[in-house]
Amino acid sequence: MQIGMNMFLWTTNVGRDHEELLADIRATGFDGVEIPVFEGGPDDYAGLARMLDGLDLDRTAVSALGDPAFDLVSADAQVRAAAVARMKEVVDCTAALGAQVVAGPLHSVLGQFSGSGPTEDELERAANSLRQVGEHAAAAEVIVALEALNRFECYLVNTMDDLAALLRRIEHPNLRAMYDTFHANIEETDPQGALRRNADDVVHIHISENDRGVPGRGNIPWDETFATIRDIGYDGWLTIESFGRGLPDLAAATKVWRDFAESPEAVYREGYAHIAGHLGRH
Repeated sequence: MQIGMNMFLWTTNVGRDHEELLADIRATGFDGVEIPVFEGGPDDYAGLARMLDGLDLDRTAVSALGDPAFDLVSADAQVRAAAVARMKEVVDCTAALGAQVVAGPLHSVLGQFSGSGPTEDELERAANSLRQVGEHAAAAEVIVALEALNRFECYLVNTMDDLAALLRRIEHPNLRAMYDTFHANIEETDPQGALRRNADDVVHIHISENDRGVPGRGNIPWDETFATIRDIGYDGWLTIESFGRGLPDLAAATKVWRDFAESPEAVYREGYAHIAGHLGRH
């Protein structure tokens, strides 16, 4: 397994000005970083890839759909087409970055609600749209790892079983699942059982504390979580995801109103030691 650090703690637009930070993340022991894909085009991410290569950092990508103009679930065919086109751009940027996986709630608009649960038509529209994305991702050799979010952030997919059902509708090998300990701690009555049931779909894991702060300081049952990860034979990324208040739009979307750690350094240094300890790294 590889240990990664999601850059959402600092930015949604990683660049040359983050080189010193990235070097320290590598020096801490991380195998790689998770790069947000929101701004720029493939050429920008190709340049970032060269910088990461120079720092000996591997990488994954993360993104989300935050604009209702890009809605894969919309009843408006033009809006869905725009969302598919946007998702193809995200895939192209991911490929240029040299990442094999782009993760996130890439099935629906973050923070958008209908007032009820997903309808059959909405699920079918999502599946049909994502199948098109899957074809593009296959050509780019990228896996799109969809994320189940808690009910306060989305309504289409809240549990791992919900996500598995959506994947069965899509039926495309380049559309897979990710597991996030924060969301599972909210939505699953048995988080470990949910991971075990859906292990065949999971290609990416976010290590996130119950308050989205420093992994290991909160109430996630980490011994059981890491035991399950080992038991299912998972061998992909274990990526820390944490959030701060430095990015107002992201803080609003993730409902971050207070600081969860005394510093970002505490999150990634203590978080790395937490994961490494469970993996037997020294």
